[in-house]
Amino acid sequence: MKIHFPNPSRSYDECKSRVMFWGYDSAIEISFYVEVDALKQLCPEMGDVEKSYLRAFDDSREKIHEVADKLYSRGSQGDYAFVLAAKDF
Repeated sequence: MKIHFPNPSRSYDECKSRVMFWGYDSAIEISFYVEVDALKQLCPEMGDVEKSYLRAFDDSREKIHEVADKLYSRGSQGDYAFVLAAKDF
């Protein structure tokens, strides 16, 4: 099933160096995390501060959503959180 991303919100988790965002499968909310190394791969010119990570996420949102959808499709029933790493892109 295809996941939907109607919520444009995202936030940076400094402790784990990743950006969190959400997708929806019907009424089920799924959490996704994209690691900073993946963002650096997508936007090599980005800086090393939260504002740069969020901008890189915004600039690469379409590709990130594509990868998130693929990971979700391959995931196990009952998985409600997925981490997108550089190897996934």
